[in-house]
Amino acid sequence: MAPEQLYLTLTCKNRPGIVAAVSTYIFEYGGDIDEAQQFDDKQSGRFFMRVSFTSEKGNTDVGAWRAGFMPLVERFGLMWSMRPASDLRRVLIMVSKLDHCLNDLLYRWRIGELPMIITGIVSNHPREAFTGMDFSGIPFHHLPVDSSNKPAQEKRLLDLVSESATDMVVLARYMQILSDELSTKLSGRCINVHHSFLPGFKGAKPYHQAHARGVKLIGATAHFVTSDLDEGPIVEQDVTRVRHSDTPEDLVRKGRDLERQVLARGLRYYLSDRVLINGSNAVVFSD
Repeated sequence: MAPEQLYLTLTCKNRPGIVAAVSTYIFEYGGDIDEAQQFDDKQSGRFFMRVSFTSEKGNTDVGAWRAGFMPLVERFGLMWSMRPASDLRRVLIMVSKLDHCLNDLLYRWRIGELPMIITGIVSNHPREAFTGMDFSGIPFHHLPVDSSNKPAQEKRLLDLVSESATDMVVLARYMQILSDELSTKLSGRCINVHHSFLPGFKGAKPYHQAHARGVKLIGATAHFVTSDLDEGPIVEQDVTRVRHSDTPEDLVRKGRDLERQVLARGLRYYLSDRVLINGSNAVVFSD
């Protein structure tokens, strides 16, 4: 059998011997470590680790790998995950009228840069609003939202997530605020891109807010969605310089490039199990 690449992530209360025990386990079960990263959070006393390893000696039974790991789970009190890289994450993308992030994600997906299964595209605008975009093979769901139907449409969204076995919901410039109830139900399973370098300039029209303050840097942020608007654990950020002569429209134009890059990087980290939530923060083992 061909070797199988597996991702192992874990977190627990920090104590001596964790790295040695994990490395020994992988070696004794016939694995070869490709990459290992760990982080000891001195503030919380928590330990985080991600290991990418390749099964050797024909040992490609993931169930056996997981069963063999259980003594370490019990010994160290681990919260953990182990899966083959070939078991692609299932992603639902939500978008409003601005489609630059969606278009970028689809392109990166088609060229293999984002290995995932797209379970669908959800928008509060009809399919006709996205002229020239190729959605072939991807289910499209038009869920218009207003004050009278928001609870019903959010229930329909949750049904879609369940029916399609979606792992992660990505808000690719989806401009509707999710209810507290929906945010809670999608906790840890929903990433948003905000057109600002959080925690600055939260809420609506952040580029206009930034222009009014005369900033010299603007940014974009990919973060987990929580019931606190724009307060979720941050996955990825980037910035670009602006000039005093730039208009709000110039900031919007420059910001579009940041939004695409930040969301794509944040999603790529998630797809290879590089993101672990740590309270109000996120541990990101970037590549």
